[in-house]
Amino acid sequence: MITSHLGELFALLTAFFWTTTSLSFQQATRRSGVLSVNVLRLIIAFVIYALISYFSRGMFLPFDASVHQWIWMSLSGIVGFVFGDYFLLKSYEFISARISMLLMSLSAPIAALISWIFLGESMSFISLIAMFITIFGITVVITEKKKLDEEKLGSKNKKFQFSFSPKGMLFAFLGSLGQALGLVLSKYGMQDYNVFAATQIRIIASSIGFVILISLIKRWPKVKQTVKDSISIKFILVGSIFGPFLGVYTSLLSVKYTSVGIASTIMAIIPVLIIPPAILIYKEKVTLKEVIGAFIALTGIGLFFIQ
Repeated sequence: MITSHLGELFALLTAFFWTTTSLSFQQATRRSGVLSVNVLRLIIAFVIYALISYFSRGMFLPFDASVHQWIWMSLSGIVGFVFGDYFLLKSYEFISARISMLLMSLSAPIAALISWIFLGESMSFISLIAMFITIFGITVVITEKKKLDEEKLGSKNKKFQFSFSPKGMLFAFLGSLGQALGLVLSKYGMQDYNVFAATQIRIIASSIGFVILISLIKRWPKVKQTVKDSISIKFILVGSIFGPFLGVYTSLLSVKYTSVGIASTIMAIIPVLIIPPAILIYKEKVTLKEVIGAFIALTGIGLFFIQ
């Protein structure tokens, strides 16, 4: 069973890694801002990859990659990290990591659609049912509403509003779009190339992208200020190890051994994994409806492993 579900297992491992990195970056982003956290985490990951590549492959950079791999993996890094992760981390300024990751789960059907159109990947009937159940669970959570006190509103009509910031939810959705497209581009660009080296190319391209962006908008003083903040650096270091390093590596292993749609959907288990620390560590209030929705999503994930 293990060998027949390697892609699914790597996706599950990715979810655990990204749960840790989401909680870490949520704290760092609220202290230091999204751009500072982004560029520092990628620089840290760049150094880690270069050192490991040198001792394991005898070269600091993936010089053995083809032009095809450099172009498409670089594009994948820019789309997935610079665009996708920028908006994901930006969403942390308005909504919690738990809700952000719920919306990020929408990358699963987006990725499945894109990979079906451009890569010709298809999913079995059970896989499609599993995806539907997972997305339904996510919908249950993000459509949780609260009734406003009509007396405070000065209106005789009952009104409702989302419990979460619309701007934060929009940013998280854009992040899911970037992640989905980034994974599809990765699978197309990687082909049979070394997964570790392919991930390194993504890190290199996205690091350069953020350095250029921060230089253009002249935000280096803010980055320097973040470096001096020992608390932010600790969160960024932990998030970098479990995110751009371990998480991204296992995510590419996942799409290598299974379809992009299945891998993306299993990575959606993060909202379930993030509930216990959200309650115990960050003292967030979680409604029964949110818990039910999260476990509906978990049921959908489980269906992928019974095929």
